[in-house]
Amino acid sequence: MSSVKLGLAVAWPAFWTGVPIKVVIALLLLATGLHPWEMPGLAFLLLLSIPIDIWALGLSSRTVFLERLHLQPPALVGLTLWWQATLFSALYLPIAYLIGSQAVAGAQAVASRMFELELLKTMPVPERISIELTMWGSAAAVVLLVLALGWLFGFGRIVGRQVATARPAAEPYQALVRQWDLLRVPDDQPLVLTVLAASGVTLVVLFWAFMPVSTPHPHELYEKPQEKVGPPLKPAEALQKTEKLIAQAESAVQALEAKAKKDVKNKGKNKGTGKEAAPSKADQPKAGKTETTPGNAAAPTR
Repeated sequence: MSSVKLGLAVAWPAFWTGVPIKVVIALLLLATGLHPWEMPGLAFLLLLSIPIDIWALGLSSRTVFLERLHLQPPALVGLTLWWQATLFSALYLPIAYLIGSQAVAGAQAVASRMFELELLKTMPVPERISIELTMWGSAAAVVLLVLALGWLFGFGRIVGRQVATARPAAEPYQALVRQWDLLRVPDDQPLVLTVLAASGVTLVVLFWAFMPVSTPHPHELYEKPQEKVGPPLKPAEALQKTEKLIAQAESAVQALEAKAKKDVKNKGKNKGTGKEAAPSKADQPKAGKTETTPGNAAAPTR
């Protein structure tokens, strides 16, 4: 088995074996108010993931040794693979990140330069975006795939060292399969089920104990001021108030109608007697004075 296949055969099952437990830890951190992708929640997640990774690597490596290679796995193979893979990843991943970022930036620059040609300048914007994304995305995907294969090759070499130290298994294939099954499911199944059930109940209790509330709620920055709630509506009192208002409105309307009828009668009497309203004092001419017009003198009296 090649180094890449050997590394993939051990790393891929180990990854998916530990992911469900890490998801539970991440949910517990979120319940306590710590984000798993930020410090200090990330530090807690990495520390709690160490025993999970050791156990997952040990289980997947023993499975590969017994089922595929027909070898007896060495003692503490999970711990050995974990610390060696940790050192290798600490050296390889920063270099891979630098190479990957430079490759993506270079591919984007080349794609944008190509569209500066006269032949491609008149291309519509939607088609240009699609072609440019396909060009630099394909190149970046190839680089990332090569980097992933490089990590698998290095991890496979680490696993290959453990394979070289393992001794061949003298038991038949059926006995090896049974030994592999016992690694996953021990003989005392009721004890295992009891431990799993107790662990699940404990995690659920911790989750709801750490949760601030049991229902979703808006963030503090989006909380609206609470409006004052009025007194409860009493139908009897509301009906009484409405009847009083209707009675007041009817009396006001009747008073206006009576006043309007009285004004109409007064106007009719004045027209029948021929009386008009007396002029005011301001409109009456003053005694002893006569009005004259320019150019006409007043006539003398005898």
